[in-house]
Amino acid sequence: MDRFAEYRAAAKALGTDAIALVPGANFVRLMGQDFSTSERPTLIVVPVTGAPAAIMPNLELDSFTALDFSGAVFDWRDQDGYDAAFAALAAHLPLTSLAVEGQTMRVFVHHALAKAYHGLRIIDGERAISGLRLTKTYDDIAALTRAIRISEAALGEVLDTVRVGMTEREIEARLIAAQFAHGADGMAFSPIVAASTNSALPHAHARDYALEAGDTLLIDFGARWGGFCADITRTVFVGHATDHQAAVYQTVYDALEAGLAVTRAGVTAHEIDDAVQSVLESSPWPDRMLTKTGHGLGRQVHEEPYVMRGNHQILPAGTVYTNEPGLYDTAEFGVRIEDDVLVTEDGYRLLTTFPKTLTVVG
Repeated sequence: MDRFAEYRAAAKALGTDAIALVPGANFVRLMGQDFSTSERPTLIVVPVTGAPAAIMPNLELDSFTALDFSGAVFDWRDQDGYDAAFAALAAHLPLTSLAVEGQTMRVFVHHALAKAYHGLRIIDGERAISGLRLTKTYDDIAALTRAIRISEAALGEVLDTVRVGMTEREIEARLIAAQFAHGADGMAFSPIVAASTNSALPHAHARDYALEAGDTLLIDFGARWGGFCADITRTVFVGHATDHQAAVYQTVYDALEAGLAVTRAGVTAHEIDDAVQSVLESSPWPDRMLTKTGHGLGRQVHEEPYVMRGNHQILPAGTVYTNEPGLYDTAEFGVRIEDDVLVTEDGYRLLTTFPKTLTVVG
C-alpha cells in the first residue's frame, strides 16, 4: 500500500504538483514519528507522481532513515546552512506549484522554497491536508479515549481537594501533576484554571487569587496520550451556588444537549452550532455569548472541523468534535461545559464521561 497515496490525491485535487509537510500532526500521521520544530528546516515533499523527497538536518538523518523513507533525502549541517539542500531538492524534483500547511509552515521555510524554486506558486492547502485526519480510525479513537480517561481521573482527584483559600495556581499545579501521575505523555495545552470573574475570560491564566465561598471555578484542560489530545471543561461552584449561578449553568447545559441532539453522520458543523447558539440566544443572557460551539479534536487540540455557523462542512462518522457552549460576564463569572463527541452513523457517542450535573466543591 502506498502510504503517500492520499497526499498525492490531495495535491492533485488542489491543482498543484505536490504537497509539502513540515513537523507537526500531519507529519506524524504520515511517518509515525515527530521531529522537533526549531531553527532547522525539515520538510517532506510528496508529488502527484513519482517518489517523495525530503530535506533533513544532518543530525536527524539517522532517525529519519530508520523510518524507511523511500525517496531522496537532502541533508544539511548547521555550519553550511540549508540553501544548498533546497537547491538540490529543486533540481531533483522540479515543481511549478506546491500546497503547504498554512497554519504550520513557518515563513522562513516558505521563503527557502520560493528562493530555490524560481516562480513557484505556493498555495495554502491546510484544510485539504489536515482534512485527511478528519475521520478517526479505531486506533485513533482508542488513543483519544485513553487521553480522556487520564484527564477525567486527574480532574476527579483534584476537585476532591479543592477548598476555600486555595489559589488558582495551586489547583493548576495539582492538575498538571495528577495528569502525569495517571499516565499522561504530556499536556494537550496549558490548563485553564479560573475562578470568580476570571472564569469569564475564555482563555484565562491562573492567578494567585484565593478561592472564596460562592465562587465559580472553571477548569479547561486535557492530557495527551499516544499522540492524541483530550479537551475537557467543567465548571463547578465553591461552597454553594446561587439561584442565578444555577440558572446560567442550566442554560449552558441545555445548549450542550441541544447540540448533541442534532449530532449524527451527515449533519453540518453549521447545524450543530445553530442548535447550540439558539438555546443561548433565547436565554436571558444572549449578551454573554462569546464563542462558537467547538472544534475538531485529535492529534491537535484544535483541528478540523470548526463547529460554527456558516461552516457547512458535512461531518462523517468518525469525526470527533468538542461541544463547549459557554456564557461569560466579566463583572460576574463565566460558565463553560465541554464534552468530546464522536459522530456515529446513527448519532453520537460521548467520549467524555465526567459528570455534568451542577457540582459544589469545597
